[in-house]
Amino acid sequence: MLILRPFVDKQAILDFAKCYPELDIAAVETCLAFLHTTADVYQALDAHFARYGLSKGKFTLLMQLFLANEKGLTPSECAERASVTKATITGLLDGLERDGLVKRFPDSQDRRMLRLQLTQQGRDLLSQMLPDHFCRTTNLMANLTNSEKKTLIKLLNKVSAGTSAMLDP
Repeated sequence: MLILRPFVDKQAILDFAKCYPELDIAAVETCLAFLHTTADVYQALDAHFARYGLSKGKFTLLMQLFLANEKGLTPSECAERASVTKATITGLLDGLERDGLVKRFPDSQDRRMLRLQLTQQGRDLLSQMLPDHFCRTTNLMANLTNSEKKTLIKLLNKVSAGTSAMLDP
């Protein structure tokens, strides 16, 4: 996936502010810094997951199944938990099943329903990957103190609460 880093320099923002009085310079600068960081983190995650032949979506689905009980999950449950469509889950499942990491099987109570489980190969991959993954996640956040990490979570929740400004018609 190509991620374009937004580029607008300080002078361009100041020039826009002259033409658009509703422009909040600090808000634009903060948003651009956030978008730059997001692009960098996504690029790093893509490289990390590629080492294991995965994508962010496949990893998310594998982790859901890793944490599920022995009954597994339905594709609908996976879609709901990941906030994506069932079609997206189906595409991810097709690849994971082809790679031997996930299996689909009929539900014991309702044979029309499918359930999903990790295969032993899927469990082995995660067992190999997770120590490296958690170490890299720790290193990604290593420049923040524990207090800063808690503050960042609170700030990101506030940014998330503002997404309706871009979504609302």
